Amino acid sequence: MPPQPATRPALSLDAQIFQQHQQQQQQLAPELLDSARRQLLDQLVVGLDASALQWLSGYMAGVASGRVSSVAVPVSKSAGIRLTVLYGSQTGNARRVAERIGRRATDAGLSVRVVATGDYARQELAAERLLLVVISTQGDGDPPEDAQGFVEFISSRRAPALPVLKYSVLALGDSSYAQFCVVGRKLDERFAELGAQRFADRAEADVEIDLIAAPWIDGALARIKEIAEPVPAISATVTALRPAGSGWSRERPFAAELLENQRITARDASKDVRHLEISLAGAGLSYQPGDALGVWPRNPARLVSEILQITALNGEQAVEVGGRSLPLSTWLTEERELTRLSRPLLLAHAQRSTDGDLRQAIENDAARLLRDYQPIDLLRRHAAAWSALELVAALRPISPRLYSIASSPSVVGEEAHLTLARVSYDFAGFSHLGAASCHLADASEGERLRVFIEPNTRFRLPSDSSRDIIMIGAGTGVAPYRGFLQERINGGASGRNWLIFGERQARNSFLYQLEWQDALKRGGLRRIDLAFSRDQAAKRYVQHAIADAGRDLWAWIDAGATVYVCGDATEMAPAVHAALMAVLATHAGKSTEAASAHLSEMTEQRRYLRDVY
Repeated sequence: MPPQPATRPALSLDAQIFQQHQQQQQQLAPELLDSARRQLLDQLVVGLDASALQWLSGYMAGVASGRVSSVAVPVSKSAGIRLTVLYGSQTGNARRVAERIGRRATDAGLSVRVVATGDYARQELAAERLLLVVISTQGDGDPPEDAQGFVEFISSRRAPALPVLKYSVLALGDSSYAQFCVVGRKLDERFAELGAQRFADRAEADVEIDLIAAPWIDGALARIKEIAEPVPAISATVTALRPAGSGWSRERPFAAELLENQRITARDASKDVRHLEISLAGAGLSYQPGDALGVWPRNPARLVSEILQITALNGEQAVEVGGRSLPLSTWLTEERELTRLSRPLLLAHAQRSTDGDLRQAIENDAARLLRDYQPIDLLRRHAAAWSALELVAALRPISPRLYSIASSPSVVGEEAHLTLARVSYDFAGFSHLGAASCHLADASEGERLRVFIEPNTRFRLPSDSSRDIIMIGAGTGVAPYRGFLQERINGGASGRNWLIFGERQARNSFLYQLEWQDALKRGGLRRIDLAFSRDQAAKRYVQHAIADAGRDLWAWIDAGATVYVCGDATEMAPAVHAALMAVLATHAGKSTEAASAHLSEMTEQRRYLRDVY
């Protein structure tokens, strides 16, 4: 793990308020309390949350007024035991599960709070009594962006002993990746190493989360009720991470009209990038710059037809799965993943196939097959007999795709704009398509799309509009910055805005060129640095633009600027991180360890924010 900054963990808002109040009262304390009583008071309030502090304040006021006698008050067994549900989420799944647990616990009369790992005050961990952790694993074993600091803290020597903690972990992941649920597994083991007691076994959920999550939640809450007796529901405190809103959600998407579908790369560009404008009129949906729009896709008709042809199945055949009966073609078009190969499907196909080469390939390099193959490749290359029912049951349910919103509602009103590249490529002699990108790129104006808002609280503009921001992105990773700039300019933010953008060629792939140039001319954009990789013999990427602007970048960072990174997680994001490390080493004179610690500290302060995928 990278070394931790030699600074105190960031205080929660409750702790900050208490600390400020304590400082304000220091001048009065010598007159009102002697040193021994001041020390007792300090010990009393350590670790209390806002609800407890507010109750204590009212109790003391009652004592002062004579309404409450200054004697010991009996406390129920559960009054001092609060359940904390801690989640680390990249795409919103862990957050949704944590919020569901919070609602269930509240209904059961338990005292509960739901907290994102990025918002959790780590100094509170040693005093926790009951903890449920819901955390996802990204890619090849990485924690979610907002959980990295917490995972590093728990893994470090700074982590406290936890002899009074009872806990359980729900790990979310994707079994297509080799490091399935590894983050949750490591946290579970580390809590045990620190002395905590596991009151319910860890559960590991694949992409069909509820198959594992639902029974785990039932069991965990039943066990918690045995540990902490219920209290009146009025005392429960769930952290509401988003308001009830319009009622439209991932499970109940809004049918939004597509207003505009415009190609914004030239015809001779290597990528077909689209700008979409989608109406949210009448939905009551709201979002902030940095949030994502979830879209439920439809699989390409050509791909569905090929699968039916290869399997020799009848698309009109009715298939009943999970109590629902639909034609096979409908299952394949709207309900099942056809462009992402899963490990369960790969293994199920190998069992049905007589092809020894497939079993050998799975033994030698299953990860490569899962990375390179779509289900259609498996069906083409390795013959196997499938019935319609077996195929539908083996394929994963289709999942929505999340796209960073490229607009600010303060400027576009009841609309959400998207920037996306149509995925189309050749592999093994056949052309391949992306499900959602082709669905959206090929959609006609006036068509209805099933959408919902996915909040992204870890990728927000600074609350202080006087802060400078540095926006780093490549390709369609520039999308949220269009919304950022609209919001900042329309709101009259006094902070400076700097964009570092990369694409392949300036002539045909300079996304939103006229908008950036206009903002630069009018002063809304203070600076723009560009990296077009194919415009010269030596390829130039955003990390090279960062290096070239290193002195000025450090000056902005040192003055308090917030740095954003959006785009590819595999190559771009690590290269940008390394480039920022080099800037700190070259222009701030920091060692590798100190540069890493500085970026970690910026992450804790929400000044280094990444939205990578």
